[in-house]
Amino acid sequence: MADRVSASIVLGGPLTAPEYAELAEIIAEEGLSIEWDGEPFEPTHRTVGQPLSLYAHEVAWGQFEVLEVFCVERKWPFVRWSGAYPGQWGPERAVFTGEGQPASYAADEEDHILVDRGTIERLGLIEAILDHFDAADFTVPPLVIEGDPGIAPA
Repeated sequence: MADRVSASIVLGGPLTAPEYAELAEIIAEEGLSIEWDGEPFEPTHRTVGQPLSLYAHEVAWGQFEVLEVFCVERKWPFVRWSGAYPGQWGPERAVFTGEGQPASYAADEEDHILVDRGTIERLGLIEAILDHFDAADFTVPPLVIEGDPGIAPA
């Protein structure tokens, strides 16, 4: 049985209507809601012009594996926070900007980014440490579906 914790994810980027339908199916399969302990996600739950924020408790290994892979393959940015599982792992924030691979940052249970001595020594200069915090503080763009009202086509 998998170790399970609470986790959240914010995702965005441009999608076609068929892509959104596929995304909505994956979100439903993951058992996500637009609020903690909320009703199961429905495609109409999103707010036009905003990134999509999703939440769940009892998330296996603190990751939305299928959803995250789906987003990485399509280069859709996301930020995921997951809580700690005592004795196994600490809380983390995973950031995917739409390029490369997701980056992992140590966090606390309130999703504040933390750095330990080893990270400070590795990064060295204060500018590099501040860049580390800035990278972890990535702002996810809105989730835009082709044909959204008031949004010009790309």
